[in-house]
Amino acid sequence: MDQQEAKEKMDKLITEINRFAHEYYVLDHPSVPDAVYDEKFQALLQLETDFPALTRTDSPTKRVGAEPLDKFSKVQHEIPMLSLGNAFNEQELRDFDRRVRNGLNKESVTYVCELKIDGLAVSLMYENGQLVRGSTRGDGTTGEDITSNLRTVKSIPLSIKETARFEVRGEAFMPHASFINLNEEKEKNNESLFANPRNAAAGSLRQLDPKIAASRNLDIFLYGYGLWELEENNYPTHSSRLNLLEKLGFKVNQERRKYDNIEDVISYVEYWVTHRKDLNYEIDGIVIKVDDISDQETLGFTARTPRWATAYKFPATETVTTLLDVEVSVGRTGAITPTAVLEPVLIDGSTVSRATLHNQDQINELDIRLGDQVVLKKAGDIIPKVVRVIKEERTGDEETYQLPTDCPACHTELVHLDEEVALRCLNPDCPAQLQEALIHFVSRNAMNIDGLGEKVIEQLFQKQLVTSIDDLYRLKKEDLLPLERMGEKSVSNLLNAISASKDNSLEKLIFGLGIRFIGEKAATILAQAFDTMDKLRSATFEQLVQVDEIGEKMADAVVQYFHKDEALELVSNLEVLGVNMVYQGNENIASEQDLLFKDQTIVLTGKMDYYTRKEAKQLIEKYGGNVTGSVSSNTDLVIAGESAGSKFEQAQKLGITIWDEETFKEEMKEVEA
Repeated sequence: MDQQEAKEKMDKLITEINRFAHEYYVLDHPSVPDAVYDEKFQALLQLETDFPALTRTDSPTKRVGAEPLDKFSKVQHEIPMLSLGNAFNEQELRDFDRRVRNGLNKESVTYVCELKIDGLAVSLMYENGQLVRGSTRGDGTTGEDITSNLRTVKSIPLSIKETARFEVRGEAFMPHASFINLNEEKEKNNESLFANPRNAAAGSLRQLDPKIAASRNLDIFLYGYGLWELEENNYPTHSSRLNLLEKLGFKVNQERRKYDNIEDVISYVEYWVTHRKDLNYEIDGIVIKVDDISDQETLGFTARTPRWATAYKFPATETVTTLLDVEVSVGRTGAITPTAVLEPVLIDGSTVSRATLHNQDQINELDIRLGDQVVLKKAGDIIPKVVRVIKEERTGDEETYQLPTDCPACHTELVHLDEEVALRCLNPDCPAQLQEALIHFVSRNAMNIDGLGEKVIEQLFQKQLVTSIDDLYRLKKEDLLPLERMGEKSVSNLLNAISASKDNSLEKLIFGLGIRFIGEKAATILAQAFDTMDKLRSATFEQLVQVDEIGEKMADAVVQYFHKDEALELVSNLEVLGVNMVYQGNENIASEQDLLFKDQTIVLTGKMDYYTRKEAKQLIEKYGGNVTGSVSSNTDLVIAGESAGSKFEQAQKLGITIWDEETFKEEMKEVEA
């Protein structure tokens, strides 16, 4: 057999195998017995063995898993993967509908209702008809590249008949049958069981060895899209885009429905509240989206969520278990938090052995005693709550519980601050507070130091290699190598991550310091207002409250923080060690005279070579422009790369100015010169 004949046979086999797989895994309607599929699969494997140079990147044989990875690389989402706002009852659904109709000035709105799959949110990027990248949602702006693992999910097409660059988003999950089989296998091997299908799916897709993911029989439903460069005018609604995804071979949930009023939406929700147990996968709610894309654009977004969608969370689940003990932890601000230790119990598909108790007042109010039968409630919270005690079940052996009077970590006497219920340890050298402070300092939304997890931090404190945050920047290779699970490569990566964090913009450092009441948003506002750490630590209460969105509690917390000698010493040490103390965001703001695109609405279309889509968008916004996704009579400029398509044609029809990438590049060089 010559190469041409082999190629033709391989192409034919791939077409047939992909069709059989689509029928089986997506349509759930196989047209051939498993034996036929297996026979053709083996024939393809043999051809690829005999003619390795002809093996296609989208071959079904690639789903068995590639070589193990050392680590996952980071992925910046070109369009953020935002979370959804929540509704917990009928009235909140009606409130959502009212806000939508008021925002659109319409009497009625068409909604699409979809089952909210309880799995792992992922993004799939396609270019020239090929799957080129798959990633996790992460924090919404930055995820992890798990392409090798997602390629093993048989309901994800490796290639499609669409050459435009676009991104689809969905929820990867583990069906009930796969979950049961997996835990049975783990039990046979005396391994820890997965608590629920969601954790099992997430754990499978975050394995560095893709062969493990391939063995787990995962599935996916596609529910949306990010970057969309297809013919927009042909797909003006969310429902039409979902229909297109189906035609392209993607698996879209068949239980989705379209309704023209909130009453039908509520009826749909009520149906699934009672029928969700009939499904062979887990759902934890219903997602309701405005169908019309132009209406979505009109409604827009808050800082974290779209105004045109909400997630109805199913009613709380309650269950009964035994309170075995109460453990006490010390937070980074010194707050003492009691946690209920429980007889493990299944609730909403998760095995729960711990629950929050908040404080002594709640313990007293509920009259909780060790050994009590207690009712747990889970209503959209990750950690369930103890809501009541079944006193009728008491035997007389139960014991009352009182929080300790001294800090369990440093034995300093605990105190109640004015107007606070919580007990606090006020010892600034408390090891538990220092450890929690460092965990916060290195976290993703603060200084974002990869490789410095809680286990490593715990070892650093135990060996007294770190006794304050600034010691982190004094660590050396010889300090880290003796630690558990820290080889040469891990140590090198960690030291590089620590060094790279020195260049973070000021808002990251402010948030990382853990100043009371100063969250991520407030830290950014303060960095923008004061530019440097020196100005911030010298700011008065009066200056702080003049800053928009900084209230009196926040202002007082900042002043109090920088009045402490240990805080001033920490910031000074960090500065000496090379940590950046300047807000860098202003570098992205052009002066008024340089606002080339001031108040202009600009559309990007086609594939660019010199800039990424994200870089081009940032430049336009830097110079005063606003980037939108569709061409209309309000568009001022279209910047077109290769294969620009319908947006280019629409701009021509409307007489809108069009630049090619070279023109955009030259204009940028001139304005930035």
